[in-house]
Amino acid sequence: MGAGYLRAKLSICVLLAACLQAGAAVAQPAPEAEADWPCPQRRTPTVSAAAIWSGPDIAQAGAWDDDSEAAALAQKLASRRTPREEVDPLLDDFAAKAGTEKDARLTRVFAGVLELINRDRSRVIAGIVRYAQGQNKLAAKVRQESNAVSDAQESDASEKSQQEQQAALQWDKRIFEERSRSLTYVCEAPVLLEQRAFEIARRIQERL
Repeated sequence: MGAGYLRAKLSICVLLAACLQAGAAVAQPAPEAEADWPCPQRRTPTVSAAAIWSGPDIAQAGAWDDDSEAAALAQKLASRRTPREEVDPLLDDFAAKAGTEKDARLTRVFAGVLELINRDRSRVIAGIVRYAQGQNKLAAKVRQESNAVSDAQESDASEKSQQEQQAALQWDKRIFEERSRSLTYVCEAPVLLEQRAFEIARRIQERL
């Protein structure tokens, strides 16, 4: 066996170690709720009102989507496209116009924001699960291709066949590694949405 073969085997071992490390949260035995979850934080389906809200009872404030102005403001505040520096002026304007119903209507705004952010967050979490499942499948494919490359080298397969297998392996390795690097940013999305819900809740409560 030549130096090229040994280098190939070493590269394969390094890659497999990376695959196992990146997919550990999914590959290792885990509770059902944590299956296919690659992020360091626990997978929580929704942000609960009790965790971020100490204002009036949401249930007693009335349905938020029956109050068209509260619903419109909730949609604007919940949107990630709305800069945080716009939150205070929007709330101040709404509170000034709400009159004696200010507390109830601001509570409806919060209820709407929480529901909308939870919907968005649920979609993000579902996307992360699909991302992790795809990454695990790709890791398994890389392992299979690595074994095929080793077998081809040991069986003295044609040079063309070995080159084709090496090319396929290198391509999938590159995709896997790029997706692994992106995972940190992917996992930040639910955290940022939870932080947004908490921050908006705090600002609304300041005006009650």
